Amino acid sequence: MRKKSLCAGCRNPLPAPFLDLGDSPLANSYTEPGSSETEEFRAPLAVSFCPACYLVQLTHIVPPKQLFFSYLYFSSFSESYLRHAKAMADELCDRFQLGPQSTVVEVASNDGYLLQYFQQRNVRVLGIDPAENIGEAARLRGIPTWTRFFGPDLLPELEQEVGKVTLIIGNNVLAHVPKINAFLSAVHGALGSSGHAVFEFPYVLDLLERNEYDTIYHEHVYYYSLSALKRLAERACLHLVDVSHQKVHGGTLRVFLAKYAREQPSAAVEAMLLAERAAGLLTPERYSLLGSAVEKQKAEFTGLLRRLRSARKTIAAYGAPAKGNTLLNACGIDNKLIDFTVDKNEHKQGLLLPGSRIPILAPEALLEHQPDYAVVLPWNLATEIMEQQAEYVRRGGRFILPIPSPRIVGANELPEAA
Repeated sequence: MRKKSLCAGCRNPLPAPFLDLGDSPLANSYTEPGSSETEEFRAPLAVSFCPACYLVQLTHIVPPKQLFFSYLYFSSFSESYLRHAKAMADELCDRFQLGPQSTVVEVASNDGYLLQYFQQRNVRVLGIDPAENIGEAARLRGIPTWTRFFGPDLLPELEQEVGKVTLIIGNNVLAHVPKINAFLSAVHGALGSSGHAVFEFPYVLDLLERNEYDTIYHEHVYYYSLSALKRLAERACLHLVDVSHQKVHGGTLRVFLAKYAREQPSAAVEAMLLAERAAGLLTPERYSLLGSAVEKQKAEFTGLLRRLRSARKTIAAYGAPAKGNTLLNACGIDNKLIDFTVDKNEHKQGLLLPGSRIPILAPEALLEHQPDYAVVLPWNLATEIMEQQAEYVRRGGRFILPIPSPRIVGANELPEAA
């Protein structure tokens, strides 16, 4: 682990953090029952804003090999995200007229959740993901996958195996790459002369406006505005040509980059850049407001759980996402307040959440124990989860949504899909 003194984008001095969540365990470091809490690795979790290039970034970096060698997040466990992936694949196939002559490479391709839809349209695909267990899951479903980190050193092998690439996709990967300039330069080098890259990443404006501080964890090195991404792309000789806002993951940007400047940027690009300036995303003052909002949410959330416990109510949780671990550890919540959580991912079942030591059970446990309340840790999937757990609600169970501020919902109170 290393502390940064310079901005990873422009190398200017990095100011003091505008938000500090203290020492936190790695958000995906689920532990075995019986393991010692003192054995858990913890690292500072703080975020700073670079006023020179507008890049929001962590102040301490955990080596990627420590974070991604083995990974327990499988994208295919979310039905709503699969629908998002299929719609994305269809849109990109139509927009770029992809077919058997095209090559699509996805970086951080996970279990093949997205590339399967390109493959169904007879597009040649290749996934690249560093996690051995994830790569094996993708290969088992017929998706060619290299278990490697994408970067400049991979380019000769990539060109030899597949030639120049038509389209590079990276969903929720730009936030994870400490050496972002080298990564984007490698994207430029891998693309053919008419090639494009499409990236999705959580939008920092949504984080600020909705108090989504639980999306901050050690894997997410960066929190992007379009203004910051534009500067990074230009440094790598990539050209920002389009952008759209997606609701997935609590607010996501989808950006389109071209290898060469043969296209004029869409009106959406200029409109969003102007809107970001008006919203204060280019000034440190806007970010400094987040700290007080976080402290207010933490006090309200922990106060609610303690009041319910004092009233002899039983509390569980639904989900074991990385964001939930940031939330629980930042609030100091452990297995004394939340008895257990449930998750569809069988790879997490039987383990403990990092830091909070809350046991992870199968979803059936929610009906077996019928707790009075269940905290929805992946709140961005609340609608999907509540629809799946209609029987739990019918029996009188109620859900707690923690973000942007805690609220209790029950029957006939489905939140807006995120």
